[in-house]
Amino acid sequence: MTTEKLDVSSVTTQANVYFDGKCISHGITLADGTKKSVGVILPASLTFSTAAPEIMECVAGACEYKLAGADSWVKSSAGDSFSVPGNSKFDIRVAPGFDAYHYICHFA
Repeated sequence: MTTEKLDVSSVTTQANVYFDGKCISHGITLADGTKKSVGVILPASLTFSTAAPEIMECVAGACEYKLAGADSWVKSSAGDSFSVPGNSKFDIRVAPGFDAYHYICHFA
């Protein structure tokens, strides 16, 4: 099931821009203090590092991802999510010509 709405207490208005504009996100804080980020990844192949565990939820578009130590790519599209361990890395790619990958990053 895809998250369609979040009841937000605050939004960071300054965007986080990574990888020369290929990934743009905004930090949000929910009313209960939970922190998340909401963003978009444009067509590109990128590598992210994590400090804490994360759950990446796809709300639109699609990507392929590969967790550290994995041999194969896995597709993620609207309604899908995947977990990334803390202190790790993952590769993510959005193919040229495809819609951007829209996501919510749930910090564990």
